[in-house]
Amino acid sequence: MKLTLLDWAIIAGYFLINLLIGLYYRSRATKSTEEYFVGGRNVSWWLAGTSMVATTFAADTPLAVTGLVASYGIAGNWLWWNMLMSSMFTVFFFARLWRRSEVMTDVEFAEIRYGGAPAAFLRGFRALYLGIPINCIILGWVNLAMVKILMMIFNFSDVILMGITFNPKLQALLIVFAIMIVTSSISTLSGVWGVLVTDLFQFVLKMGMVVVLAYYSVTACGGMEQMIEKLNTIGAAKGNGSFLSFAPDIGSTWMPMITFFMFLFVTWWATWYPGAEPGGGGYIAQRMFCAKDEKNSLLATLWFSIAHYAVRPWPWILTALASLVLYPDLVDKESGFIKTIVDPNVFPVALRGVMIAAFAAAYMSTVATQLNWGASYMVNDFYRRFWVKDRDEKHYVIASQVATVLLMIASTIVTYYQDSISGAWKLLLALGAGTGSVLILRWFWWRINAWSEISAMGTSFVVSLVMMYGFKLNSDDPREFAYSVLTTVACSTVVWLITTFMTAPEERSKLLSFYRKVRPNAWLWGDIAKEASEISPPKDGLSNLLDFFAGCIMVYMILFGVGKIIFGQPGLGIIFLLIATVAAGVVYWDLNRRGWKVMD
Repeated sequence: MKLTLLDWAIIAGYFLINLLIGLYYRSRATKSTEEYFVGGRNVSWWLAGTSMVATTFAADTPLAVTGLVASYGIAGNWLWWNMLMSSMFTVFFFARLWRRSEVMTDVEFAEIRYGGAPAAFLRGFRALYLGIPINCIILGWVNLAMVKILMMIFNFSDVILMGITFNPKLQALLIVFAIMIVTSSISTLSGVWGVLVTDLFQFVLKMGMVVVLAYYSVTACGGMEQMIEKLNTIGAAKGNGSFLSFAPDIGSTWMPMITFFMFLFVTWWATWYPGAEPGGGGYIAQRMFCAKDEKNSLLATLWFSIAHYAVRPWPWILTALASLVLYPDLVDKESGFIKTIVDPNVFPVALRGVMIAAFAAAYMSTVATQLNWGASYMVNDFYRRFWVKDRDEKHYVIASQVATVLLMIASTIVTYYQDSISGAWKLLLALGAGTGSVLILRWFWWRINAWSEISAMGTSFVVSLVMMYGFKLNSDDPREFAYSVLTTVACSTVVWLITTFMTAPEERSKLLSFYRKVRPNAWLWGDIAKEASEISPPKDGLSNLLDFFAGCIMVYMILFGVGKIIFGQPGLGIIFLLIATVAAGVVYWDLNRRGWKVMD
């Protein structure tokens, strides 16, 4: 694909704006590690929530959605739509607790909840494990997706320079590395403030351009009616049923009953996955720590849940459906999304520069967060905690900047040796299966101790690998994937429960300190709650559960309502949106009824 001078000017202008934002927030971010990593805890809900949405909109996400739609129709998105329940659980049960804890990272939580050597080990291990290998795997697949996009857009061929052969992947990787240098510069200059504000700019750009792409893709099919008719013909010919069905066929080969059961009732609370951690965690938790107060923390995660699951998917899905009509014989279905961009019969040549800038935005928003998040673990939870103590804030800010650069270099090396995005994704899903229950209950049950969490992590790691490599269960097969996850969850739960009752509880002083600081629901805190009765924690369990169900209904109804209107069923779409309005009213009424006292 050839770019004009105007295209290059637009791309250069995009990078310049990002750098200027980084320079603007430099002085503020370098005051302290609290400013650098959590923005001085003074971020409004709309900025924190939009940053969450921008981070989860990576360069690989539209391609992954295109692959799901091509294989299973719109219903294929239930592979990630089910995670809405985990997100809503975080909104109403954990957002306020995380903000109340006043930690800088979710890993630091270990030493306010647990005590002694086990707590220190857990914090240090998770900091290194999540901050370096897991973070580099995530950055690796994000980089790899951008490499594949650039290879398709520019159609590289081998280049020999000074006797060295630069293959297409290496050429694309060098461009990605250059983009990462810019991203790393912003992150090291301005900390989380630069990440947050550039996320806002990047989200507006990339969301606007995928809407434009969806419009031109559908138009190239002859309009919505023609596209629907052609999709029905393709589906009938292949015997796949309707590509436009929102609900999976439970008896289908890709969604048998056991798999559907797993997604609806197990995965969302039992499996750790970046951006969808049970009880919140990772960069989602980091944004909660940034919020001004508990109310802003809750509203940020609520806005994220609505935008991530209800608003953002439809432009991707429409482009994916159009690509099936426009390129029915395409072997790599995921590449259909990029093919609509490079096809001059679909996407206007004049907008190519803006679209490439939008893809750079999708890439940079994710990478900037991952670099800042990973550096926070390395510095706050390992370097400062165990290695170099009692230095001034300037020292630790510089250490954070160095850690960011090291992560950038390490992830680039990982990318070069990585071949499969889906392979890395499946590995993380497998390793994280089974830890969710203890991550949730550690907030609400006094008996959970550090060994509970350590045993859950260890068991999940071992059992998942045994299922993958010992029993050779294929994660591409939905039944075998379901059996693997359910077995891992069951084994992990049994082991951590046994471990909990075989080991001593945390010291009473540590439990009292945590309870007084975080003020969780008192139901499972027994004598601890009685002794600390002066804090009067809110009895909000049933109210939060009501808000959880209403929130899920609200978002799913917005998602389906907008979809029905798009596909020419406005009557049903309006009914769904009315139900969403009622559900939103229930949430607003309940929070308002309590006078937002749970967020004081």
